[in-house]
Amino acid sequence: MDLMTILGLAIGIGAVYYVMVLNKIQAFLYNPEAFILVYGGTIGSVLISYPWEIIKQALGAMRLVLFPRRRMPKAEVISMMVSLAEQAKRGGVRSLQKSIESLPSGQGFLQDGLQMVVDGLDRDILQTNLEKSLVFINKRHDEVAGVYRLCGVYAPIFGLLGTLIGVVQVLRHLTDPGKLCTYMAIAVTATFYGIFGANFLFLPIASKLSAQSGDELLVKEVMVEGILSIQQGDIPLIVEKKLHAYLAHRMRQQAAEA
Repeated sequence: MDLMTILGLAIGIGAVYYVMVLNKIQAFLYNPEAFILVYGGTIGSVLISYPWEIIKQALGAMRLVLFPRRRMPKAEVISMMVSLAEQAKRGGVRSLQKSIESLPSGQGFLQDGLQMVVDGLDRDILQTNLEKSLVFINKRHDEVAGVYRLCGVYAPIFGLLGTLIGVVQVLRHLTDPGKLCTYMAIAVTATFYGIFGANFLFLPIASKLSAQSGDELLVKEVMVEGILSIQQGDIPLIVEKKLHAYLAHRMRQQAAEA
């Protein structure tokens, strides 16, 4: 379980609820009509925007926010690549076949890359295939995170729509004070639901998924660099230096982009 997500939820919900209780408005912000309008409209718009296959992946990805996949630490990945380079240097790339089969579960990308090395693919073909795999993985992850980013865009707009509906109803019933309160409640709570959903649910989920994707891609880029080094016959020390330098460079590059 991701403790940072749990801590963020606790602090965020606690802060909002504390302010609501302090001002004695928690009961007034419960409005089923506004809730249905904002979140029903948001879900409907997203279903129109994306095919079901991507929606299904996005629903499954929600679990990763609380229960992220366990990934091998970068230092451990480098150590494993150095060990594979040492084995290839001693017994040739053919000797990697047994190591490929005994790699930890969830290392399909590394297994495929090493298998191409064992099969004797040309370096250019090998590099192109690995880089294309990274591009497709990044695209797939970005589509999933994009579903939640789009929810974060739609929710405040439907909140504004609810506000406009509430204001119109207020103007229609200016002579009936009893109904004015009801429609003003819809106007205010719709905006609250839209802003709260976008900034506390949808956009944070998209950011978390993007961060997890970036970390996974960085590890896979290190693997690509290691696979190419093994394929060209670098000694283990050179492989280690290359991977450490590449990792440091990519992390500096990501920090600069951020």
